Amino acid sequence: MSQVGLFGDAGEPLRPLADRLRPRKLEEFFGQRHLLGEGKPLRLAIETGRVHSMIFWGPPGTGKTTLARLVARASEADFVTLSAVLAGVKDIRQAVETARGAREQGRATVLFVDEVHRFNKAQQDALLPHVENGTFLFIGATTENPSFELNNALLSRARVYVLKALTTEDIRAIIDHALSDSERGLGGLQWQFPEGLRDTLAAGVDGDARRALNFVEIISDLADRGDGQRVVDETLLDEVLRGGARRFDKGGEAFYDQISALHKSVRGSAPDAALYWLARMLDGGCDPFYIARRVVRMASEDIGNADPRALRLALDAWEALERLGSPEGELALGQAVVYLASVPKSNAVYTAFKAAMKDAREAGSLEVPLHLRNAPTKLMKSLDYGRHYRYAHDEPHGYAAGEVYFPEALQGRRYYQPVDRGLESKIRQRLEQLRRWDEEVG
Repeated sequence: MSQVGLFGDAGEPLRPLADRLRPRKLEEFFGQRHLLGEGKPLRLAIETGRVHSMIFWGPPGTGKTTLARLVARASEADFVTLSAVLAGVKDIRQAVETARGAREQGRATVLFVDEVHRFNKAQQDALLPHVENGTFLFIGATTENPSFELNNALLSRARVYVLKALTTEDIRAIIDHALSDSERGLGGLQWQFPEGLRDTLAAGVDGDARRALNFVEIISDLADRGDGQRVVDETLLDEVLRGGARRFDKGGEAFYDQISALHKSVRGSAPDAALYWLARMLDGGCDPFYIARRVVRMASEDIGNADPRALRLALDAWEALERLGSPEGELALGQAVVYLASVPKSNAVYTAFKAAMKDAREAGSLEVPLHLRNAPTKLMKSLDYGRHYRYAHDEPHGYAAGEVYFPEALQGRRYYQPVDRGLESKIRQRLEQLRRWDEEVG
């Protein structure tokens, strides 16, 4: 590793580049213009020092910790930080005592809890009385949806600010700043880092400023030629970026957002978008068998009898994946997703199934009509089990017109309403004919 990358002039270890370049004032902050633009509430709160308890929700590397520090500096408060991954109730008590001590000396305290969604209910509840009585100003940072992860009581006492992934332009500006800042960055080095490769790096970190700066630091070490020169070429950059940097948390909100986008693209007959979301999930490390299960569900829920081949193709894709594994079997998933997105849609069976399940749950244990019951014994026959049942195959058109099959309490129910698309339009015509025959004998 290079001396410049790890040690200062006196040989003292340097902090990581991302930490050294952490903005000290709003003017140094990149991104989040929807929160920090002129006249925006968060900017006004920081500039005036009139701050409040808040929760920063957003992807990694978007400035949550930095904003918390800026809030503390604006309010001239001590900054106490806890990591919810490591801290427990004991640590919260210690932070409370520290804040009380500062308060007695006339100083305010900002308690910053990183990954606050990792705190359980008891830990979150332990914060409440101290937030309410002003012992400290609470700021939480989370990558997960606060609506699902935080207690309502805590949410009601803090304003939620949603941070967005930084744009490629923002990341590029951060990279340029790191390479030119000779005080805290790497501006004291002689760089040969072509503009196009800087753009590639900016696009490859998925809106994460911390990751971008970590990569710049790695590149600085790998590009060191021992004479103060740093020469970056495409091969070196590819090596650093290898492995991908896409956000996919395999269980958090980003996971469910992406599978939702895939499902809705299929339902919306948008094969190109469906293929993109499939690729995003696979690129991010999603289990392809999870996707296969969801694709089978889509075939039944959104295509149904408008094209029954969709279900078979989805199952075939699953089987191909089992036989070939990844990545070869993933192409079959792509084939199934494109087909499902392209064919006529119907949720008629899905809707009918839900309605039938509702009646089954709510109508109680309704008895099977006698004429539909099986009668394997003499006793059952003597009780009229199966009596007057009409065998459909012996009837004209293979249909027993006027026959009833529901329990008496549910007579006349109609769950299935075929749409006038795809094969289901033929099914609809058939059922309409059967009902006409029922009316003729009724």
